[in-house]
Amino acid sequence: MQVIETLAEGLKREIKVIIPAKDMEQRMNERLADVKDKVRINGFRPGKVPTSHVKKMYGKSIMAELVNEIIRDKPSAILSERGEKSATQPEIVMTEDEKEAEKILSAQADLEFTLSYEIIPAIELKSVDGIKVTREVVEVSEDEINEQIEKIAESARTFEAKKGKAADGDRVTMDYLGKVDGEAFDGGKDEDAELVIGSNRFIPGFEEQLVGLKAGDEKVITVTFPAEYPAANLAGKEATFDITVKEVASPAKTEINDELATKLGVESVEKLKEIVRGQIESQYGNVTRQKVKRQILDQLDELYKFESPSKLVDAEFENIWRQINTDLAQSGKTFADEDTTEEAAREEYRALAERRVRLGLVLSEIGEKAGIEVTEEEMQRSLFAQLQQFPGQEKQILDFFRNTPGAAASLRAPIFEEKVIDKLLAEVSVADKTVSKDELLADDAEEGDKPAKKAAPKKKAAAKAEDAAEGDDAAPKKKAAPKKKAAEGDAE
Repeated sequence: MQVIETLAEGLKREIKVIIPAKDMEQRMNERLADVKDKVRINGFRPGKVPTSHVKKMYGKSIMAELVNEIIRDKPSAILSERGEKSATQPEIVMTEDEKEAEKILSAQADLEFTLSYEIIPAIELKSVDGIKVTREVVEVSEDEINEQIEKIAESARTFEAKKGKAADGDRVTMDYLGKVDGEAFDGGKDEDAELVIGSNRFIPGFEEQLVGLKAGDEKVITVTFPAEYPAANLAGKEATFDITVKEVASPAKTEINDELATKLGVESVEKLKEIVRGQIESQYGNVTRQKVKRQILDQLDELYKFESPSKLVDAEFENIWRQINTDLAQSGKTFADEDTTEEAAREEYRALAERRVRLGLVLSEIGEKAGIEVTEEEMQRSLFAQLQQFPGQEKQILDFFRNTPGAAASLRAPIFEEKVIDKLLAEVSVADKTVSKDELLADDAEEGDKPAKKAAPKKKAAAKAEDAAEGDDAAPKKKAAPKKKAAEGDAE
C-alpha cells in the first residue's frame, strides 16, 4: 500500500492511497478460500467446489466487501500512523467511473482513493499561574428570603367567590376570544382562564380593563401587542378580545407560618426558609460560576492564539447564525433595527465561532492531558435532567439519543468542559468579592464572551454560547396570546 501526501497547507491535508491490484487479489483469494469450505452449491460436495467457480460466483461481492472495509478502517489507521487527529470525518473520494470501478472489483486495476481532512493543531499547554479571577459572592439576607416566601405564599393563596365587581388583586375566571383585524388568531382563545388582576401575566393594558367587571358581564377589550412580542404575526398589532366573565373571586388572607409550610409540604416555616435560602444561593451560585468561567475563558483566549480547523468554525458559525436569525424573526426585527448590518454581524459572529472552537480545543487538550473522563453515571444524570425538562416526551428523547449519531456527545461535552473548569479553578488565583444582588446579576454578556463590536440581536448569541442556560430555546413555547412571553411569565 502506498500513502502519498499530496497537500499540506496550514491545517489542510490530502492523502492519496494506492493498494495494488495484486494485493487486492491476494486478499480476495484468502477470503475465497475461507468461503469455499462453507458454501453449499448444487452439484458439488461440501468443500469440493472449484475455486474458479466460487470466484466467478462470489468474487466481485467479496471484493466489494474488502473495498468497503478498507475505506472504513484505513483512514483512522493512516492518521494514527502519521500522528495526526482529524478535526472532522475525513472526506473520501474514489473513482465514480463505472468501468474503472468494474476493473477494481475484478482485481484488474489498483484501488485508489483520496483522503481530505483538516488536522487538529498541536497545542502546547501553557502555565495558568498568571490567571486571576474574581469570584463574586452575594450574601442572602433574611429580607430576601422572606420576600421570596411571600411570593410563594401568593402563588399558594386561595380565593373565595364574591358577588361584587372585580378589583386589583381579585381573580377573574373568564372565556376570551382574541381577534386581529376582525379575524381570530391561533392561541387567542381560552375557556375558564384564570387571571389575578395585577399579576402582569397578560399583555399590557389587558388586566386593567377587567377592573369593575362582575360575573356574567361581557366586554370587548382592545390592546396592542408589544413590538417585541415573540409571535411575529402579532408583534405591534392592535387586537380585540371578547370577554365573558364567569366568576370573580377575592383573595384569602395569607400568613407566613407553620400552617403555610405544611400546606407546601414542609414540616415548619423554619425548614421552608432553609429550603428557600438554599434555592437562592444555588441561583446566585450558578451566575457566579458562569462569570468566573467567562473570566477564565477570556484569559485562555489571550494565552492561546492558533489557527482553528475551518470546518469546525464553519459548523459553529452556522449554529450561532441560525440562532441569531431565529431571534430576529421571533422579535420581528432586522439587523438595521439593531444598529448593524448583516455583513458586520456575520463578521462578528464568525470571530465568536472561531474563539469558541479554539477554546474548545484548548479545554479538550487540558482535560485529556489531565486524564479527565466523564463517567457513565454522569451521563445518565445528564440524560435524566433532559427527560425532566420535557415531561410526556421521554420516549422521543430517549429514541433521539439512542438513534442520533453524536447525540451522546452533546451530553458528554458540557460535563467534560465543567470538569476541566473545576480543574483550572483549583490551579488559578481566585479572589472572593462580596457584591450586591444587582451587581452580580448585571448583564456582562458583552464582556469577553464575544468580539468587541456591538452584537446584532439583543438576545446575545455569545452569552447563550457559553452560559449554562442555553438549553432554554429547545423548550416548548407557551400559547402566543394573550399571555406575555415566558421570560416575563407567570408567578406559578
